[in-house]
Amino acid sequence: MLIIEEIPAKPKDQRLVRVAAYARVSSDKDAAFHSLEAQTEYYEEYVGNHSNWELVGIYSDNAISGTTIKRPEFQRMLKDCRDGKIDLIVTKSVTRFARNTVILLQTIRQLKALGVDCFFEKENMHSLSPDGELLLTLLAMYAEEEARSASENQKWRIQKLYEQGKPAGGHTYGYRLINGVYVVEPSEAEQVREVFRLYLSGLGFTRVARTMIEKGIPSPLGSTWSATTIRGLLQNERYVGDMLLQKKYRENFRTKRNLVNTGELKKIFVKHSHEPIIDRDVFESVQQEIIRRGKYKPRRNPEHDNSKKLFRGLIICGDCGGRYCRSYKANKAVWICNKYDKYGKAICQSQQIPENILIEQTEKILSEKDLTADLIKSRINQILVPEHNHLIYELKDSSTVEVFWQHRSRSQSWTPEMRQLARERALRQYGKEVKDHDA
Repeated sequence: MLIIEEIPAKPKDQRLVRVAAYARVSSDKDAAFHSLEAQTEYYEEYVGNHSNWELVGIYSDNAISGTTIKRPEFQRMLKDCRDGKIDLIVTKSVTRFARNTVILLQTIRQLKALGVDCFFEKENMHSLSPDGELLLTLLAMYAEEEARSASENQKWRIQKLYEQGKPAGGHTYGYRLINGVYVVEPSEAEQVREVFRLYLSGLGFTRVARTMIEKGIPSPLGSTWSATTIRGLLQNERYVGDMLLQKKYRENFRTKRNLVNTGELKKIFVKHSHEPIIDRDVFESVQQEIIRRGKYKPRRNPEHDNSKKLFRGLIICGDCGGRYCRSYKANKAVWICNKYDKYGKAICQSQQIPENILIEQTEKILSEKDLTADLIKSRINQILVPEHNHLIYELKDSSTVEVFWQHRSRSQSWTPEMRQLARERALRQYGKEVKDHDA
């Protein structure tokens, strides 16, 4: 006699699902409704409604477009997925996740390979569902078209402003843009005049920047004065009351990179558009001086070019975060923080490191002689200078080596060539022979 008996299936274990929430705030208006506190409260409640869910973190990018993948919190979330910390990503909608079809599909496929699911609340859709990728493709294409349309509308608005001889926005140090017209800001305008005066007095871009820093004068947009900032200020035609519009343009709505307009688009020049800060004759004198100084190019020393590559990009200042570069001080090759070298102690309190000490310590650590730039970079990630006379080598094998060193005394560090130069200087100064005490 045939007997059929049904054996019930075992219920699946309710494993804990580690959930990450992702939010992208694209504007200040969004920020009012998507503050971190509001997001935290919302997602804690949302995840709490699922008995086997655990909120592992909220990742939120502010004022960054969804057409780019260069979003810090987005990248941090993807890294945590690769590290096996996340099982499910919850986000409001496809457009919050990405507005670029290629980025969306590539990211979803990477996460799918890792076994990480994405749930889009507005669309009520899981990326790991059978038809998830097809629906995501269609939605992403729609979102991308929305972004392209918005970009084209913005370009049209800017072009119309330019055709009317009006700026489309932006900040110019020394002015405030009020109702489409640049109005002089007196305190900043005085600093603009000081920059022009210092340059015509004979100082270079770097020395002018250093002087402004030492005087404690606030820089444009609150950043640090630099040679690039000074040059841009000196060459800005707006300080004589003119405007050259559309010097730059946006590459496309995806990359949003600003490119220099070298003829790709028309430019519009508006003369006497606003009150000048700098006299036109002074401005022209500065432009001629920039051209004159630019004609002088010192001869390059091939040996110096090779030596300066030895530790280039590897030494990091522990005081200001700048990179060390090679220089000559008192006829000796040294490595010095570029910010300290250019702008002085007002920006950085670091000290220079004699090159012979760097080479000596590096040879000991690597157990190598005849160092080359390729050899050093193949074995060392970076060299941190946390304080004076202290180096921390971070090696490619993930180990670190600390080194403490001392400056040699002045008499020990002088070479015969240095002594001869000092002897000649003293002879010129005092008109008598100077003996070498170490002879």
